[in-house]
Amino acid sequence: MAPSQAGYAPNLDKFLKSLKGQTLEASTESLIYLLKRKQVTGDECANATARMLLQVVAKSKWHDVDQLLARVQSTGSRLARAAPHEPVIGNIVRRVLGLIRDEATEDRNADEMSESVEDIQALSVPASPPPPRPHPGLIRTQTAGGSVVVSKSMFNLLSVADTADLPTTTSTPMSQAQPASVSTLRSEVIDGIEEIMDEISQADDQIATFADIQISPGDYVLVYQPTRTVEKFLVKAASKRRFTVFIAGIEPPHNGAAEAPYSALRKKLNAAGVHTICLASNGLMAYIPRINKVVINAKAVYQNGGLLVDSGSSIAALAAHAFSKPVIVLGGVFKFCPEDPSDQVKSGEQGSASSSVTYAEGAGVDALEVENTVTDYVPPELVDIYVTNLGPQTRHHLASILADHYKPEEMVLTMQLGDA
Repeated sequence: MAPSQAGYAPNLDKFLKSLKGQTLEASTESLIYLLKRKQVTGDECANATARMLLQVVAKSKWHDVDQLLARVQSTGSRLARAAPHEPVIGNIVRRVLGLIRDEATEDRNADEMSESVEDIQALSVPASPPPPRPHPGLIRTQTAGGSVVVSKSMFNLLSVADTADLPTTTSTPMSQAQPASVSTLRSEVIDGIEEIMDEISQADDQIATFADIQISPGDYVLVYQPTRTVEKFLVKAASKRRFTVFIAGIEPPHNGAAEAPYSALRKKLNAAGVHTICLASNGLMAYIPRINKVVINAKAVYQNGGLLVDSGSSIAALAAHAFSKPVIVLGGVFKFCPEDPSDQVKSGEQGSASSSVTYAEGAGVDALEVENTVTDYVPPELVDIYVTNLGPQTRHHLASILADHYKPEEMVLTMQLGDA
């Protein structure tokens, strides 16, 4: 039997390992290839984009902030055009552009403040040494007959100026502590991108910490094709709660697969005392009246509160809304897009139909036109709460989250990233 080639298929891990040995342009082309072939999808796109932009900052030649912004924006636009249905790519590009502007502004402010401090120091240096200060309680004035000691009354305090009481500045100029240069800015931006990468990697664990608040003992929870984010959320809740999970969207194993879908998740939940029930997609509506809440994962959260989700999740959200069941959405803040969904997003992304039908099933397949939608759009009125790595949020708080993470200059980046 010929060895399986699956282990040689390019993926995110192999791409990250190849970054050190490739040129910047070769790394960019490699990631574009993976994005076009959908070998890097979902949260992996955010991580890969951040890594790629870090390489742009570290390896590319630039001499000022404008050149750096242009290089980051150019590379980010190429990545976004390679995967137009992955909004997180544009989100990370915007975050990095805002980071560069912030760091450049801090350096500029540091330069201006250091110049002001130097000017103040120059003005405050006396032309000649100050005379010796008299006793704190006495003021010596000069008269025709000589010096006379006068008591320091309130009137004298207001009328007599003592130049020795003026404060002197002895602090070190900020320009010495924080020099503004290309190397310094490069280092600061790299540190900022690494913080964004840490945020992406820790988002699922931070979201899971709020699981016991959202899930109560005895709940019946419905999940549709749970992702890693949802799995961690359920496992964390199972450590403190006893409830029942309905896993919808389960399809029978293909080609004699050894394990049923989501067997690892079911084993973890069963070991914690949580019962799991598998449902086929067409049996979802029959169980909705018994469900207490629906938990779905968001690929992206748009400015209006709408969601980009995996195909089928919108059916679960619509059914829950019809029966007044709360819908809980999980997603890190790096998935929040400062734009409204386009008509293309609302209509859904079309994928290959080979997962549903094959030409081996007969000649009748040639007469069929099969559409396989791989993404859905969930309107904001179907969502009750958004659980992020910053905590649970409502639709009314989305604007403040976007304002905290994106600068106004990057809000108009939509057309540049979206045009093919």
